[in-house]
Amino acid sequence: MEDCEQLLTTRSEESRLNGHCRWSAHTQGLQAKVVEDFRRRLKYFFMNPCEKYKARGRKPWKLMLQILKIAIITVQLVSFGLSNEMMVTFKDENLMTFRHLFLKGYKDHRVGSYALYTKDDVYDHIFYIINTYTNLQNLTVGNLAYEMVDGEYTALSMCQEFYRNSSIDPGNETFDIDPHIEKECISIYPMQSFDNSSALLTHISFILDFKRLLSVSVNLTLKTINLQTVRHHELPDCYDFHIVITFDNRAHSGKIKVDVENDVRIYECRDWNVKGTSDKDDYLLLFFDSVVILACFASLILCTRSVVNGVQLQFEFNTFFHAYYNKIVSWSDRMEFVNGWYILIIVSDTLTIAGSALKIGIQTKYLTNYDVCSILLGTATMLVWVGVIRYLGFFKKYNILILTLRAAFPNVIRFCCCAAMIYLGYCFCGWIVLGPHHDKFRTLDKVTECLFSLINGDDMYATFLKMRDGSYMVWLFSRLYLYSFISLFIYMVLSLFIALITDTYETIKHHQQEKVPVSQLQAFIAECRDQPESGRYQTDEDSASCCVSPCCCFG
Repeated sequence: MEDCEQLLTTRSEESRLNGHCRWSAHTQGLQAKVVEDFRRRLKYFFMNPCEKYKARGRKPWKLMLQILKIAIITVQLVSFGLSNEMMVTFKDENLMTFRHLFLKGYKDHRVGSYALYTKDDVYDHIFYIINTYTNLQNLTVGNLAYEMVDGEYTALSMCQEFYRNSSIDPGNETFDIDPHIEKECISIYPMQSFDNSSALLTHISFILDFKRLLSVSVNLTLKTINLQTVRHHELPDCYDFHIVITFDNRAHSGKIKVDVENDVRIYECRDWNVKGTSDKDDYLLLFFDSVVILACFASLILCTRSVVNGVQLQFEFNTFFHAYYNKIVSWSDRMEFVNGWYILIIVSDTLTIAGSALKIGIQTKYLTNYDVCSILLGTATMLVWVGVIRYLGFFKKYNILILTLRAAFPNVIRFCCCAAMIYLGYCFCGWIVLGPHHDKFRTLDKVTECLFSLINGDDMYATFLKMRDGSYMVWLFSRLYLYSFISLFIYMVLSLFIALITDTYETIKHHQQEKVPVSQLQAFIAECRDQPESGRYQTDEDSASCCVSPCCCFG
């Protein structure tokens, strides 16, 4: 009896062990299938649009949409660029006109070089400005007119700023000054004429105390219409030019600098009629801009969805590696799932939508932000064309450039941070020491521009030559400063910078030739040998998603 019980027990144990082995084999087979399916899913995610079309017949909508965007955005930019160029040219030419009209004897001087040195010249120029303004209609060849408010002409305003009280005697080396600044203004209306400066001074009682005088500013407003846009089938805009003519005596050096500045307001003319034209062209432009916005909005949605899918797949891969291999996925591998090109396209689409909306506002004369619109559209177009590199990367010979730029970027940033410390040191030193003696070092921004030009080999001799006018000590220091900077940055820093990128290029090239995976992610995907044409990718993605929860898949 005991032998039967022992036999039954033995058979029962064997049966249990055999069943466990069959269950383990079934489990291991299922695990291998899920791993292979997930590996195939990852490989499909990193395929280019052409390979995805071969794998699942999925049409490359984003690729076709990006090609369409490149065409329509470029056409839109060219159209706006021509309009913006006419506006900027019109403003610049009017500014030059105002300088020739209101500055006596102006001969296209360099900005900041027009100056006066005697009292008679100052009074004579002020009289000339006022007389020109009051007789503007008889002098100008342009479509300039006075501004009218409530049926009355706007007056010319002339203001002087001066110290409240001062007693200065350079001969006795004494002075007594009250630094508080006072301001005195007078108004002169158009259509008044004065025979000479004495009559003007008698009428306005405008006396200048040059020892206390800081500045004299003449403010006036003129109106005009930009008619040149009619030839390009655009509705002309009306312009208000707020002109400020400044006589600057703050230095009290005997040189009063004179300059003309203007502030422009652009708006839709009150009443207009252009014969032989229709609104058809305007409607076509608005329709075209609307198409651009819709195309960018569709691209924005598709690229955002792809980025979200990539982030979700990244979390699945991280959970998978931790569950199956008990490993932590590196940060660089996780960032592989975040496609930087899609982020670039999202930024470009956002800028294009905003710029197109502004462009519609400008065309309908509700907005006049030409500069903001040009920055948005210009940056968006630049990013769109840069994004073309992504599609060139589908070819191996072009892809090595993209891989090199991406791999070298962190080291390049660190290298530039170190080089920037030396560069800023030279900037501050040049500004303090050479600034008073050299125009190119007069301000900190000019120093940075000058040194950057020297790095690129531009204008070297002129920079050296200008310093010959300084004192001997400053001249000697300038030689040491410039020679050391050029030698350090051209022969060392730039050479190291090039070597850094070259080394990265050789490393990437070696990996491509040897076909060695450079990361855990690439090594994991490389084990999948299925080609896009194999038909193995025509499967449901849901079965592979259970790998993130092995307990649910395998009990």
